[in-house]
Amino acid sequence: MNIYSDGFGGCIIMEGIVYLEDGSVYKGKGFGKKGVAVGEIVFNTSATGYQEILTDPTNAGSIITMTYPVVGGTGTNSMESESSSVYARGFIVKSLSTISSNYLSEKDLEDMLKDKEVVGVAGVDTRSITRKIRSQGTMKCVMANIDISVDELKKLIEEEKEKEYNLVKEVSTKHFIHIPGLGPKIVVVDFGVKNSIINCLKNRDCEITIVPYNTSYKEIRSLNPDGVLLSNGPGNPKSVPEGIDLTKQLLGKVPVFGIGLGHQILALALGADTFKMKCGHRGVNHGVYDIERDKAFITAQNHSYAVKDQDLDKLGIIVTHKNLNDGTVEGIKHKYYPVFSVQFHPEGAPGPTDMEFVFDQFIDICVGKEVKYGA
Repeated sequence: MNIYSDGFGGCIIMEGIVYLEDGSVYKGKGFGKKGVAVGEIVFNTSATGYQEILTDPTNAGSIITMTYPVVGGTGTNSMESESSSVYARGFIVKSLSTISSNYLSEKDLEDMLKDKEVVGVAGVDTRSITRKIRSQGTMKCVMANIDISVDELKKLIEEEKEKEYNLVKEVSTKHFIHIPGLGPKIVVVDFGVKNSIINCLKNRDCEITIVPYNTSYKEIRSLNPDGVLLSNGPGNPKSVPEGIDLTKQLLGKVPVFGIGLGHQILALALGADTFKMKCGHRGVNHGVYDIERDKAFITAQNHSYAVKDQDLDKLGIIVTHKNLNDGTVEGIKHKYYPVFSVQFHPEGAPGPTDMEFVFDQFIDICVGKEVKYGA
C-alpha cells in the first residue's frame, strides 16, 4: 500500500474504508479527522491545486477523489484557499505525502484536514473508483477512518438518500460585504463565490458588494450597481428559485454575468433548461471552443449540471462556447439583453488563466463600452 510521507517511512496507521452506493468497498488508511463522512462521490483530474479544490464552496456536499496518484507534496498555506472553510465532506487519494516541499507551505495537508474536521482515506484504488463513476455516474458514498461495520455504512447510505440539503444556503454569506474600489459598482450574488473571483474584480478596481443568495431585487437596485455577477456555487440550479426569480427581474435592467452555477441560473431565467451530467466536469485541463473567436482554450471546471442545448435560439440565447470533449454548452449570451455567462471558471484558480479576459468583457459592458451582441 503506497502511502508515504517522504517515500521511505512515516506511514499513517488509522484504518480507512470507502463504501459506494453500488456496494463496492475499498479499504485503505485514514488521515485527517477521525470520523465518518457521507456525500456524493466525484473525481477531479487536477494534478495540482488540491487546497483550492477542498476550499471551493462549489464542492459542498461532495466527497472528492483525486485521480492524480500522489497528493499533499506542496502542503497548504493561508494564501491559496478559496474560502475560509473546507466544504468538501471527504477526501480520497491514492498516495498521501506528509512531507511538504514548498517554500510557501505552512502546514501539511493532513494537519489542514484535522483543523477543518474533514475525513480522509488514502491507499485506495482511485483509478477503479474513477472508472466506476465514469461508467455508472456519480453516486452516494460513505467513508470512515474509525471502526465501523459495512452494515452500518450501508445504513448511512440509505439514510443519505432520504435527505435534502440547501447547499447554497450553507455556503452563501449571511450579510452584505462591501469592498471599496474606484471602478464600476459590482454586486456579487453569493451562491458560493470563490475568493479568486473576488480577486479578479479587485484587480480591476471594482467597488464590490457581496450579497446573500436570497437578496431581493429591490435591495440590489437600491445599491445602484453598474453590473451584477451571479457566482459559482454547489448543487442543482433548480434548487435555487430565489436566484432564478432575482435574475428574471434583473434582465434588461442591468448587465449580468454568470459563472458556473450562476451560468445555469441565468439560462433558467432566460427560459432554457438544465440537466445533471453523468459524472460532471472537474479539473484544470478541459478544452473549450470559443465560437466567436474560432479558438480553443484550456479551462478549469467544477460542475455536475449543464445547460441543455435545445431550442436556445427560440429563446434569444446564443451559444458562445462549447466543451471540446462532449459538446456541452460552456457559454451563452442573449441577442438583446446585456447578459452573458460561462460554465467554466475564468478566474482559473486552480488552473489556467487563459479566459480571465471575460472579466474585462463584463467590465466593458458595465461601463457602457461597445460590446458585440446579437447574431
